[in-house]
Amino acid sequence: MVGLRGRVARWDRFARLAPGAAMLVIAFALLLLAAAALTPRTDRTPVSAPESSVTTMAPRDKDLALYDEIARRVGAGEAYYRVAVEEQRARDFPVRPGLSVRLPTLAVLFGWLGTAGMAVLAGVLAVLTLGAWWLRLGEEPGGEERRTIGLLLLVIGTGTGLKLDYLVLHEVWAGLLLALAFGLHRPGKWGLAWLAAAAALAIREHALPFVLLLAAMAAWRRDWRETAAWGVLALAFVIGLLVHLGQVNLVLSPADPVAPSWLVFRGLGGWTANVELSTALHLLPGWLAAPLVLLPLLGWAAWKTDAGLTGLLLFAGYGLLFMIAGGDDTFYWALMVTPCWFIGLAFVPRAVRSLVNSARGL
Repeated sequence: MVGLRGRVARWDRFARLAPGAAMLVIAFALLLLAAAALTPRTDRTPVSAPESSVTTMAPRDKDLALYDEIARRVGAGEAYYRVAVEEQRARDFPVRPGLSVRLPTLAVLFGWLGTAGMAVLAGVLAVLTLGAWWLRLGEEPGGEERRTIGLLLLVIGTGTGLKLDYLVLHEVWAGLLLALAFGLHRPGKWGLAWLAAAAALAIREHALPFVLLLAAMAAWRRDWRETAAWGVLALAFVIGLLVHLGQVNLVLSPADPVAPSWLVFRGLGGWTANVELSTALHLLPGWLAAPLVLLPLLGWAAWKTDAGLTGLLLFAGYGLLFMIAGGDDTFYWALMVTPCWFIGLAFVPRAVRSLVNSARGL
């Protein structure tokens, strides 16, 4: 019994805070949640909004229609880069700089497998992700008793974007692959996670922060073999990205307009709006949804395990990215991290109890 209590206590980061420190953490958390609640809400169409109703049929979102047509033409045998640039020009999408043109991986896969094949692949990937997190939650202190609610929160975070209508979105696939990589990863056991992260990088360059984070954490543990593996993956991606940009430049014209800068510094509202509009939180009033975006970080911070620390750094890092980069029309970038984001909620009740007890000197 003593051993069990010790095992549970070790995962709680807040269990041994001094009363003054606990009060500061509580005050900071409340201030941040209040700031989120008072931040004006972005008025955009959420990812999970229905495409049609009983009596009317809404037009296909312009981004989704673009990726639909590119995949169709690539599947018919046309060259990806020429097709992508032609379609983006025709629809007044920017093609300069070259990063405005997506990596070809997803369009090629759609061309090969079609919508039905990609739907099956998405289902298999979702099952693998659930299995990986079932195992990880069961292996780390404090996770086993929260495994059921954790998986339910994973389903909620994953299911919003993982719909047939949205399978052409690169962020949906990259986000699910990163969730799988996160669930598979263990310090010293990273091979399968490496493969999943590599697949995510091949679809969307926004997966790079995940790879760099795991490289940094491996270096902190002085696991040089794992550090080198993640470093090799990052280097291979950079080389591949340069090749991609070279192919895009071959079909660009100096007359093509340049896209506006992604550095727009939207602040806390950019962070909360991205996650709200990419999940079912958009159904809630803004004053309630925005704090719920940030609350999982408290749970990740309290879970004193490798998974807890990784989640805290990962989601806080992407939150910072959403604050400084991307506009209101790129809110769906949050799909890169929303699958696992809300797992942290499973650990919030214990974190709150520990903070209150520490503040009371118990």
